[in-house]
Amino acid sequence: MGLFDLFKNKAKVEVPEEVEETQEQEGIEVYSGIRVEVTTFEDQLLFTAKLMDLKGDTGELYQYFETGTLQSGGPVEVKIRGYSAYKRKAVYMEGVITPEIKNMWRVEDLVITKVENDRAFFRLNVDVDAVLTRYDGPDAAESVCRLLNISIGGACIFTQEEYSMGSKFRLRVRLLGDRPEFLLYCEILRIIEKDETGYEYGCRFLEISEEEEQRIIQSMFAIQSMRKDIC
Repeated sequence: MGLFDLFKNKAKVEVPEEVEETQEQEGIEVYSGIRVEVTTFEDQLLFTAKLMDLKGDTGELYQYFETGTLQSGGPVEVKIRGYSAYKRKAVYMEGVITPEIKNMWRVEDLVITKVENDRAFFRLNVDVDAVLTRYDGPDAAESVCRLLNISIGGACIFTQEEYSMGSKFRLRVRLLGDRPEFLLYCEILRIIEKDETGYEYGCRFLEISEEEEQRIIQSMFAIQSMRKDIC
């Protein structure tokens, strides 16, 4: 199935007045050059790209790497989200993309839907076994956990072990059985106590390389594809 088979009859979402005012005051051009993730309205990740050449409500998306066969087709409405280091905020946008040349997309009718204080990385629910090793404390023993979701910026895990905010550890996980394990260094940023069953920890990755980011995204696409085939 080609990329454009995923889209049919997408309704245009109304943009709140306060968002339109914010966009008019700031100018969408301030977000030119940011790294973004492009998803369907059903939150299926399509590709990651650099958003460039913003003028008014148009721009270009330079895709970072191949994520599957991209077929020609008509305009497609998508959600676009990224993080601006300059603004120190996550920006959420919607627009219409059309393929131009390989790994390059024209985006039009681009609007900002909201701007928030978060990193805005797309997260994929996975729920797989993982192993963590604490490395900022006296006990370096491994403990089993569940990886609940993952993005290129971090992950959420569940474990019966109790850790404090800011704790650091190494996460070892295999997202797909036929691919190598990931060794990811993490820091806990959020803690949710789950009654008496354990804890959920929202974590960010530390010093992750571009190569590891690419491996994570490729694994996420592979998992999405497998789920689509099963359905």
